[in-house]
Amino acid sequence: MAYRHLNVVAEGSVGAMTLNRPDKLNALSVDLMHEIVAASAELSVSPVRTVVVSGTGRAFSTGFDLTSLATLETSGSGVEAARLGQAMADAVADMRPVTVAALHGHVVGGGVVLAAACDLRLAAADTVFSIPEVDLGIPLAWGGIPRLVREFGPALTRELVMTCRPFSAEEAASRGFLNGVVPTGEHLAAAAALAEAVAARPALPVATTKQHVAEVMRGDFGRDDAAGLIAALADPESMAARTAYLERR
Repeated sequence: MAYRHLNVVAEGSVGAMTLNRPDKLNALSVDLMHEIVAASAELSVSPVRTVVVSGTGRAFSTGFDLTSLATLETSGSGVEAARLGQAMADAVADMRPVTVAALHGHVVGGGVVLAAACDLRLAAADTVFSIPEVDLGIPLAWGGIPRLVREFGPALTRELVMTCRPFSAEEAASRGFLNGVVPTGEHLAAAAALAEAVAARPALPVATTKQHVAEVMRGDFGRDDAAGLIAALADPESMAARTAYLERR
């Protein structure tokens, strides 16, 4: 489909989903969130194995488009917008390819939730995170609290959400939210390299790992590891990878 606010690459082994509202600092409007849901579905049935999620311009995303707040207050459509935001985050989290967030500039509110929905995250050294919803007189929605508790832990989630204080890429990495911090301006190249490294591995065990981690994060520890192992032993791509690995050794 054609997208107004996204640049989508759905071919090759490494795809891309790039927020493209640079004049609005990639604020998440209702239209953009609908497009993210649609693009996540498109990428899930495409041949790509990994997807780099990024933003154009000066910011990854400044979160929910605040110009919509007045409309929500008067129209009573806040519930629908909140549900759409959660549907957007869930669509990214449930995407079949492994997602790699390439973060830079400002990552604010719903932008943090969107980043948290990705499987892997890298940030430029000058990235600044913040969750200002309480200062705006609203709670963090879009399923953000469960995601942040899983990534940061409960105590730090309470602090970051209740105080609204900004935090740096270095702090986010030290708390386990990021897979790495790279020099300013190198986030896209670093994310592409990480995405290519994952895409080069056999797809079945990578997909199994993504699914298994998601299950554990939901509190489900009932996976039958033996069944997954047997499936991988019979998978041609995995067999070829084992042969190549043993030959290298």
